[in-house]
Amino acid sequence: MEQFDVVIIGAGPIGLACGIEAKKSGLSYVILEKGCLVNSLFNYPLNMTFFSTSERLEIGEVPFISHQPKPNRFEALEYYRRVSTSWHLNLKLYEKVTTITSDSNNHVVTTMKGQYQSKAVILALGFYDLPYLLHVPGEDLPKVKHYYDEPHPYFGQKVVVVGAANSAVDVALETWRKGAEVTMVIREDGIRESVKYWVKPDIENRIQEGSIKVYFHSEVKKITKDAVEIKTPEGDVVIPNDFVLAMTGYQPPFEFMKASGITFHEDPFHTPVYNEETMETSVPGIYLAGVVCGGLKTNKWFIENSRVHASMILQDLTKKIK
Repeated sequence: MEQFDVVIIGAGPIGLACGIEAKKSGLSYVILEKGCLVNSLFNYPLNMTFFSTSERLEIGEVPFISHQPKPNRFEALEYYRRVSTSWHLNLKLYEKVTTITSDSNNHVVTTMKGQYQSKAVILALGFYDLPYLLHVPGEDLPKVKHYYDEPHPYFGQKVVVVGAANSAVDVALETWRKGAEVTMVIREDGIRESVKYWVKPDIENRIQEGSIKVYFHSEVKKITKDAVEIKTPEGDVVIPNDFVLAMTGYQPPFEFMKASGITFHEDPFHTPVYNEETMETSVPGIYLAGVVCGGLKTNKWFIENSRVHASMILQDLTKKIK
């Protein structure tokens, strides 16, 4: 069993930042990742542009130069590859963690390939693996997608986009511009205010002119092979359909966290309990970093405002370990 001062779970930008801080602090570490490097970013839509500017996505004092102020997915992947090689980070990719067991501040992290013992564990987990399901008949049909990569496959197709946030808006606009017939189904009374400010007028204008159809205060009731039944304020409506793109958001791996002993606040967002000064959870020696700190409030923490978690955690760890 390999032993380290700290095991970092998640090789996203914040997990990499934690690895950099561990290396700077002289602690032994390993970063475990179930998929590829920055796996969540890799699974973003191909044409995605970040809300943040490039300098706010920087970690490890490595400059992030992009063609435009707001970088795209391809530039981000290139940047975080460069960060990893520049710092010679100790990465183990495609190694999914299954359990964490803790005893007297010692932790054993078990993966699909082996075990690691450490004095501390940092959970830099994303939330892109567990989509919110619609829980309607027909959701298991092959034409229903909870992830989106590019618009080309939907050319000439009747597409229903579910959701009113950034992902849904981007998908609706992209597929419409590449030749899809798009209908949006939205529970709320309009497009969310949190949608990127340079995109929101675009989708609202497309809706107003009738290029993109929309059902507000509505939800998908049933999905069949060639149609979608929608519950609207005026009654149920059935429309022809080829694909359903359910951009309903994602959630953190709560069950994994609970199984690791982490406790949660009794609030609507299922926020994990942690020390806001050190990021240590209710389990001594297990820390949280990044978006996972917000529970269901996945729009609270981003790369730009959670990069600081890495230094906060390692400052506390260095005092305890050294």
